Amino acid sequence: MEKMKICAVVCEYNPFHNGHLYQLGEIKKRSGCDKILCIMSGNFTQRGDIAVFDKYTRARHAVENGADAVLELPAAFAVSPAELFAQGAIKLIAAIPGVEVLAFGCESGEKEDFMKIAAETLREDKAFKAALKENMKDGTSYIRARNQTLLSLDPDLDEKLLSSPNNILGVEYCRALLKEKSAIEPLPILRIGASYADMVPRNDFSSATSLRFAMAEGGLSARRALKRNLPKNVYEDALNFQKTAFEDATLCALLCAEDKAIAETPDCSEGLENRLKTLARTNPRYEDAIAKAVTKRYTRARIKRILLQNLLKIRLEDVEEYLSGPLYLRTLALKKQGSEEMLAALAEANIPLVVRKSDAAALKKDALACFERDRFANALYASLTHTPIGDYETLFV
Repeated sequence: MEKMKICAVVCEYNPFHNGHLYQLGEIKKRSGCDKILCIMSGNFTQRGDIAVFDKYTRARHAVENGADAVLELPAAFAVSPAELFAQGAIKLIAAIPGVEVLAFGCESGEKEDFMKIAAETLREDKAFKAALKENMKDGTSYIRARNQTLLSLDPDLDEKLLSSPNNILGVEYCRALLKEKSAIEPLPILRIGASYADMVPRNDFSSATSLRFAMAEGGLSARRALKRNLPKNVYEDALNFQKTAFEDATLCALLCAEDKAIAETPDCSEGLENRLKTLARTNPRYEDAIAKAVTKRYTRARIKRILLQNLLKIRLEDVEEYLSGPLYLRTLALKKQGSEEMLAALAEANIPLVVRKSDAAALKKDALACFERDRFANALYASLTHTPIGDYETLFV
C-alpha cells in the first residue's frame, strides 16, 4: 500500500470561519497530501482568552468542514508565547512519520523567505548574542528583542516577516522545524480578507477577533455578520454562545497568587508580577486592569497570557521540561470515513497515541505531568462554562 501523505496545520479555530474554510481548501489543492491533520489548542488560547466553544465542538467544526483529524495542542504550549507555542506544535508534528507538509496562514512571503529568516534566528555569533542581550535588558520579550536584533544586523531582511502576527508564527514554525532537523516542507498560504486584529466584521472573511466580539455582543446586526462569515454548522452553535466567569476568575487567581508564582509564568519578566498585583488590587474590573498594564513593551496579548498562565498554574520551567522529553498525541475528533487509516498513521508516531482513557497509562513522567495539566484546564473550562466536558472523549464525525 502506498504511504499516506499528511499535511498538518496548527490552529485555534476560535471560531472556525470562512477564512479557515478557504485555507483548508487551498491545502487540499496545493499540498499534494491525502489527509489534513489539525493540531488545535484546547479550551484556552494563545491570546490569553477562554475559547468561545469547547475543544470538542471546535474539533467537530473542523472535521465537518474538511479536516480529517484534530489533535489537541497541550495547554502548556497553547497559552505560551509564540516560540514555545510553535515548538510544542512542531514537536508533535515531527513525531508523526506520515506528515510531509506543514501549512500555515501568512500576511506575506514565500517558503524560501520564511526558511531564510528562520535560519537567521538560529545565529550564535558574538555580535548577535550581544545585541540580543542588550535588546532584552528592558523586559522586551525574547521574540521582539530577537527580531529587533536581526533587523539591526541585516536591514535587508523583510520587516513584515518579523512583525505581522501570522508571519511571526510562520517563522517560529520554520525555526522549530530546523531545530528538529525535520524534512517537513512549509506551505505558507496567504490570508485573505480582514487583518488579524480587525475589529469590524466584513461581508465575508472577517477576522476571528471581530467574530468573537459579535458573538459576545449579540443582537440582530451581530447575528447577520456571523451568518455571513461562519459555515452553517458553526453559525448554529454561535447562536447559543454564553458568556463565562473567565475574567473574574482570572483576576481573582492573580490576587490570590504569590508573586513568585506569577514571576515563574512563561511570559513574565522580572518585576512585572509586582505591577500586575498592584493593578489587580486597585482595578477590580479585568478590562481596566489589563488596559493599565499594557505599554509599548508589554502588549495586551502578553499581559492576558500571563494572567491565564497564572490561572492554569503553568510555569516556564514546566513547559521547558515538557519540550525536552517525550509527549503524546491526544485525539479530539476524526472523520469517521477513513478513521482507521488515519489512526494507523498516527500510531506510527514515536510518542504514545491517546484515543481513550486506558491509553493514558502508557505516558511517562513528564508527558503525564503535561497531560494532567490538560485535564486541569479541561475541568476549569467546564466549571467556568457550566458545561461538563469528557476528559478522554474522541469524536468520530
